[in-house]
Amino acid sequence: MTAQIKTVFSRQILDSRGLPTVETMVILDTGGYVVASVPSGTSTGTHEALELRDGNKEYMGLGVERAVKNVNETIGPHVRGMDVAKQTDIDHAMIELDGTRNKSNLGANAILSVSIAVCKAGALASNVPLYRYISTMGGFIQAKRVPTPFFNLINGGLHGTGNLDFQEFHLIPATNKSFKESLKIGVEIYQNLKNSLPRRGATRSVGDEGGFTPNLFSNLDAFEVMLEAVRAAGYSPGSDVFFGLDSAANTFYKDGKYVIKDRSSPLSTNEMIEFYRSLLEQYRLISIEDGLYEDDWEGWVKLTSELGEKTVIIGDDLLVTNKERLEKGISLKAANGILIKPNQIGTVSETIEAINIARNNGWQAVISHRSGETNDTFIADFSVGTNALYCKYGGLSRGERIAKYNRLIAIEEEIIAAS
Repeated sequence: MTAQIKTVFSRQILDSRGLPTVETMVILDTGGYVVASVPSGTSTGTHEALELRDGNKEYMGLGVERAVKNVNETIGPHVRGMDVAKQTDIDHAMIELDGTRNKSNLGANAILSVSIAVCKAGALASNVPLYRYISTMGGFIQAKRVPTPFFNLINGGLHGTGNLDFQEFHLIPATNKSFKESLKIGVEIYQNLKNSLPRRGATRSVGDEGGFTPNLFSNLDAFEVMLEAVRAAGYSPGSDVFFGLDSAANTFYKDGKYVIKDRSSPLSTNEMIEFYRSLLEQYRLISIEDGLYEDDWEGWVKLTSELGEKTVIIGDDLLVTNKERLEKGISLKAANGILIKPNQIGTVSETIEAINIARNNGWQAVISHRSGETNDTFIADFSVGTNALYCKYGGLSRGERIAKYNRLIAIEEEIIAAS
């Protein structure tokens, strides 16, 4: 069944940090409607598509009424009457309407809110679950499993209280486990971690992404307390679960060196790589994300050459879900994995294109949330629809994170019932 866009309406709402973001409703000529809201990052790459903010006195300049106005007065009338099944055509129409390389005219947040809403509307018009619609639309093999989650148990860097350099410390269940089992493992370890922190004199405050933000003395302490929680919960590190890391190295890159609490002196690129080597061997890391500064291409090549056979080297700020930067990374062998965030590029179709390019070159594509989230669960369906091996939706608290995990529970049940 085909359906055309009748009305597009946008409003300003708040994200999980209490900051403004864009919510858009698309109403179809059939009478059905969908609603989509977009996330926002705290630790953002320089090369991301532009998130349009108001820059005035309201909301400390962080309002999005300009983006909302662009949807209501410019994008909406432009896409009215278009067939929602034509995702790529609609996305390209918005890109052309914007007319800039980084979507700075209309705003990537404005464009993405419409793009996601159109995708949801296509699923509604087709009367199929969103994840199946995405799979068919993107030409992906229908998923027979739900992605394995990267649970962000400890938040540091810009997501924490400031005393840990690295931004995210991940718990990753073995990929041979069902999502339901992975979730149980994650929750049990998370709760044991909650009990372990006070014994080290650390706080149990929660960060932007639902992980703990303890006042530990070093980054190594974070891994040690996670190990303690894993064993207390009755699981085996390196068998049942593994660790991963999002360094967000841009935040501790100072004057060409890396400044971390675990070393008394700033580290060169080579010394930073050796530090990661020691972490990999000691804590069985299966992923290192944003291990180096976002424009240190030479360093990334060396990092991947030396550690890429033992772990997934993931580019986030390095690649920003951008086709051109991804193709450069592939050509240089600067990583072997990419973090996928739709709001870094601004449309669903461009996000799918980046995933396909990565996979066609043997790279992992990890589907990710942002630090400023909403209760929208599109990204959960998107990870299943694109048949991702891994997904990253934060810690195991805060409603906007749990909403994604609960959606994956339901999807897994549907997949099992249909098999």
